[in-house]
Amino acid sequence: MPRIEAVATVVPPHVVNQEESMLLARQFFQEAFPDIDRLLGIFSHSQIRKRHFCMPIDWFSQDRIFAEKNQLYVENAEALAVEAVSRCLEKALVPADTIDCLMFVSSTGIATPSMDSRLVNRLGLRPDITRVPLWGLGCAGGAMGLSRACEYARAYPQKRVLLVSVELCGLTFIRQDMSKSNLVATCLFGDGAAAVLVDGDEVATSSAVPRLSFCGSRTTTWPDTLDVMGWEVTEPGLRVIFSRDIPTLIKQSMKENVDSFLHPLDTSIDQLRHFIFHPGGAKVLTAYQQSLGISQDATRLSEEVLCNFGNMSSPTVLFVLEKSMEQHWEVGDRGLMAALGPGFSSELLLLEAR
Repeated sequence: MPRIEAVATVVPPHVVNQEESMLLARQFFQEAFPDIDRLLGIFSHSQIRKRHFCMPIDWFSQDRIFAEKNQLYVENAEALAVEAVSRCLEKALVPADTIDCLMFVSSTGIATPSMDSRLVNRLGLRPDITRVPLWGLGCAGGAMGLSRACEYARAYPQKRVLLVSVELCGLTFIRQDMSKSNLVATCLFGDGAAAVLVDGDEVATSSAVPRLSFCGSRTTTWPDTLDVMGWEVTEPGLRVIFSRDIPTLIKQSMKENVDSFLHPLDTSIDQLRHFIFHPGGAKVLTAYQQSLGISQDATRLSEEVLCNFGNMSSPTVLFVLEKSMEQHWEVGDRGLMAALGPGFSSELLLLEAR
């Protein structure tokens, strides 16, 4: 079974606390919403303390065109990706030229040549490396990317796969957009990057420390839910779309989805010791708890990531994974990774310490 050798995460330098972002949102949206004071309650209820951005807070006060935002995306995404990969390979004590496959996940900007090709040049990866760019997966991208990386390593057990996930959600902010979705976005989203090294089980290892092995995954895309989450391409850039019904959809559908995934793998929710959930928001984590019948402590690591970084879209669940791997996993422990994204889709992975 493929095994996760290392995870590393990075964030950009500009830190914005929730009080600062609330004051900025009041300035932006007060003329559009007479009940702005009531709406700004989402900031105090978000459980977010601070977030990180690649641009300083005053950058958001001006209208920006898509070309400017996307150029900033290319520059900053490349820099963050290089830092995340360097930390990941250093953790694993693995040289860059031993990587056989590079997967790059992002949905907050576009680049052709794709970002993975830029990393080949920056990181000294082999010219014959397999490259797999994945775009448009949104908040589910970290979990989906890890599933695809593990499946590749299972198909080619002698291969070493590097997954990189970068999102610069702050660069997608549209100053002119007076929608409630954009108001919520100013409260919720941040920037971040993560890198994960996955080895096939024929790749030699000298470590005696247990590793998290990949037992299986499941992608579910519910029909007629395309309007739940995503982007609308507009002149100023990528306009955020997400529904307030996401917690309700989790409560209605997640239990059956998880049970039907775990049953063929000879396990159940009550046998799981670890929960690695993408913290889409405080209400999303509460919906997971209620739907699956798990305690608030089960999602503690997800809540910590949400508090300190906000929702960074695809890499966020990999931040939770990094924290989970720093906890004590005993051999035989099993854990569930879960994330939701556009489609409307769910990605589930079962991991086991071996």
